[in-house]
Amino acid sequence: MNLFKKLQDRKKCLLLTFMAFSIFANAQLVTYPEGLKTGMQHNDDYTVRVRVPGGEWKDLFEYNVSVDMDNVQSASMVQFDMGSPVEVMVKKNNGLIQDVQIRPLENKIRHTVNQNTISFTLEKPRYLSVEFNGDRLHNLHLFANPLETETYSESSAGVMFFGPGIHRPQDVPNNQIRIPSNTTVYLAPGAVVKAKLLVDKAENVRIIGRGILDHPLRGIEVTYSKNVLVDGITIVNPDHYTVFGGEATGLTIKNLKSFSCKGWSDGIDLMCCNEVLIDNIFMRNSDDCIAVYAHRWNYYGGSKNITLQNSILWADIAHPVNIGGHGNPADEVGETVENVTVRNVDILEHDEDDPLYQGCMTIDCGDKNLVRNILFDNIRVESIQEGRLFHVNVRFNPKYDKQPGRGIEDIIFRNITYNGVGENPSLLKGLDENRRIKNVTFDNVIINGVKMKNINGFITNEFVEGIKVK
Repeated sequence: MNLFKKLQDRKKCLLLTFMAFSIFANAQLVTYPEGLKTGMQHNDDYTVRVRVPGGEWKDLFEYNVSVDMDNVQSASMVQFDMGSPVEVMVKKNNGLIQDVQIRPLENKIRHTVNQNTISFTLEKPRYLSVEFNGDRLHNLHLFANPLETETYSESSAGVMFFGPGIHRPQDVPNNQIRIPSNTTVYLAPGAVVKAKLLVDKAENVRIIGRGILDHPLRGIEVTYSKNVLVDGITIVNPDHYTVFGGEATGLTIKNLKSFSCKGWSDGIDLMCCNEVLIDNIFMRNSDDCIAVYAHRWNYYGGSKNITLQNSILWADIAHPVNIGGHGNPADEVGETVENVTVRNVDILEHDEDDPLYQGCMTIDCGDKNLVRNILFDNIRVESIQEGRLFHVNVRFNPKYDKQPGRGIEDIIFRNITYNGVGENPSLLKGLDENRRIKNVTFDNVIINGVKMKNINGFITNEFVEGIKVK
């Protein structure tokens, strides 16, 4: 009897183990509720399906997103979550396939072609641009997110829940939802919120999930606040910034995806922010993707200790990274932007018509600012449509500045690669004898397969000192 009971218990244990494994295995690929149910516009350029290897194909909803302010175009976007390898099938519904690029090229993703369909395997979560026949304006943005580790099914104390479907808040001032301290905002997969999320004078706030903020005035605004996390959501075509930080401390932005196509529709702009981590994001914007400033409007104190890493930037207009503009000319000394690290970043495009604002990696110091201790490390630039690779400049621009910048010091560009032709020369200029550039190091910069040996060809002047090329 005891033996029989042991055998029964063992069978139950094995059955429970098998069931747990089956549930876990099925959860390795998670697709979202159909976008049609949210009122989001569909793009029919592609049909996209995913599956676990050998499993059943699952259809994805191909969202329409608008890109490139120069001549606004409709591109496509799909999303899903994965925790193990998945197979992806992309069918091009219009025209023949002559060429395919899956970028960032650093990922080296191999694909196969069968008539008007390509297939490839993803071993881990990736954010990708799938481009056919060199068309980067009507491409497919494919966001394979990591699996969610925290979900909610309803609102409760300390939890603000947005479920699948469209949410158009009524009777909220300025169409913005204010988030109080000690609150988790959860946007479930398939949720579409048509409003700005405002975190003002609050702390311990988390905005998480796989939902979408659709066409808000701004996406998320974090002002005078501490310990704020943004993780996993997508922001589609805001009128202004995707994320705006003003005097925020302890701001973390992870797994964020963003599109914009209007003037002043920057990606992430930080005014006088400290202790910021931006990790694993994809930004395609028609203004600066990332901008780090000192004083502007009602925000004071300078910016420091900011890290951007493991990310993909696509500037249809302006800079992928812009550091040092806007400061406090009324301050007796001036403000400082310091200790900024940008590492392991793929820049898919930089396009800026105005030479004054050209630069993939830009340090443009104005308005009585001092910019120092900046590191660009392991940066891969794939395309410059119109622009420069490096822009380091102490400026006085009357359009934005009431005072000139104070100077730029201790800058490192390390492990930088770029392959391309036709860009304008890089720029390295101080303003005058008292507003200089000091100590800039170029370490292992490779352009078209050739290591940079000097700054010949740069636009520069006599107010630059301590330049090293390794």
